[in-house]
Amino acid sequence: MKTIYFLLISLALAGMIACENGPQLKSAVSGKAGEVIVVYDKVLHDTSFIKEVRALLAPVYPALPQLERMFNIIDIPSTAFNNIFEIHRNLIFVQVTADTIPARIVVRHDIWAQPQTVVRINGANSAEILQLIQREQERVLHILEQAERDRVITNSKKYEEKSIRDTVNRLFGGSPYFPNGYVLFKKTNDFVWVKYGIQKAELGIFIYKYPYKDSTSFSNANIIARRNAKLQQEVPGPTENSYMTTSTFLPTLSRNVLYNNIHFVETRGLWELENDYMGGPFISHSFLDPAGKNVIVLEAFVYNPSGEKRNVLRQVESIIYSFEWKENQ
Repeated sequence: MKTIYFLLISLALAGMIACENGPQLKSAVSGKAGEVIVVYDKVLHDTSFIKEVRALLAPVYPALPQLERMFNIIDIPSTAFNNIFEIHRNLIFVQVTADTIPARIVVRHDIWAQPQTVVRINGANSAEILQLIQREQERVLHILEQAERDRVITNSKKYEEKSIRDTVNRLFGGSPYFPNGYVLFKKTNDFVWVKYGIQKAELGIFIYKYPYKDSTSFSNANIIARRNAKLQQEVPGPTENSYMTTSTFLPTLSRNVLYNNIHFVETRGLWELENDYMGGPFISHSFLDPAGKNVIVLEAFVYNPSGEKRNVLRQVESIIYSFEWKENQ
């Protein structure tokens, strides 16, 4: 009995120590989607310097019908930083360090809250810091974009409409993760339309495929031609002879991307209805299936005529980024 008694006491003490020393639950992050707080050392709180930093950290969001910045920046001096700001979703600290310490950018996550991204930008003076941000601008923007994307993907997986993924898996051999509220609106043997309606706006995802021919299948001209043909067939508008197509108001933008072990061509542009007046932005991912027979296309688009487009487009774009082949799910 004494042995059992001492064993129970030891287990209880071990549990108490584990609770004290183990990981603690952190608060959920605060702040709006796309919002970034930039904290400046007092010596850097100069209007012209802050203006230059803002321009680098919040350039114009590409391929939107109206001017919107990639992020909403909130500037505060380090003396004003307190526990209210500690739990914000995206934090950037711009700090002056000793000359002997090289200028650098350090990224950490979940310091005060989760899922949180904290970026520290250090340099000997304002000129050195600006040069560093200019040199690493693409990397910093990618870090912030990925942080926003990951939050959406996490929620999509946690609150999933699994029946939609099952349907898409059967047709294409892989699928994104669709959160609650998305509905399967249309399905054929090679085309799926998933949509989500909110007040005065609509978010949509198209998934379709077509036979792979050769490397020209991934040219911008072919991607747009295939898009126009498929959407004319599958996405009619509300008036007679109206259908979705690609707007020529702005040129489409293309780039090659490697994400989650999938190489794809990202295409950004504007859509519109032929013979009607609706329109908005879209983003598509085009990639080869594992058998090398078909090009799979994932497309995110939004219709939000009376509001800003960036946040809703980023939300639905994040969903197509969650795509996984069935065997990896």
